[in-house]
Amino acid sequence: MQQRGSKVVYANAWISVREDVVVRDDGAESIYGVVDKPDFCIVLPRGTDAEGRPGWWLVQQFRYPVGARRWEFPQGTWSTGASGSLEDLARAELAEETGLRAERVTALGSFDLAAGLSSQRGHAWLAEGLTPGEQQLEETEADLVTRFVPDVELAAMVGDGVLVDAVSLAALALLSSREQRWPLAR
Repeated sequence: MQQRGSKVVYANAWISVREDVVVRDDGAESIYGVVDKPDFCIVLPRGTDAEGRPGWWLVQQFRYPVGARRWEFPQGTWSTGASGSLEDLARAELAEETGLRAERVTALGSFDLAAGLSSQRGHAWLAEGLTPGEQQLEETEADLVTRFVPDVELAAMVGDGVLVDAVSLAALALLSSREQRWPLAR
């Protein structure tokens, strides 16, 4: 497939949409609508609570496109004008949304968010050796809630359809592959 032309049909500070004119292998011309967004990091903060139970730190916020609050792992992109490595971004998102600082972050892998629709890629990280600190929420995250969830409860949230964020589920699958076990199994 070859691109013959491209034009941005919509753009704002977070997203742009373009129409690409392409010629398929059979010679037919077609149009693709593509959503462009910057790459993002998602962080799986693994630790223990005050009682020593193993678990995870999740965030919950209102997600306008689905009209509901959603539980998910901390995730995001660089703010306009900011930049750095993917590890820097993972650490920044963790601190921003949860206040946690990680002694260690481990890259788990990358994935296409929606390859049939968007150019955006996600990069998953495991954060361990957590130290609490203050959140640094952006204006758009004012309603964000952070909560520690023990392993057993997170497994139930996934199984019961309470945690439905596809990016969080993809990151858990990457962790499962890396550790060669479902991370919530006992």
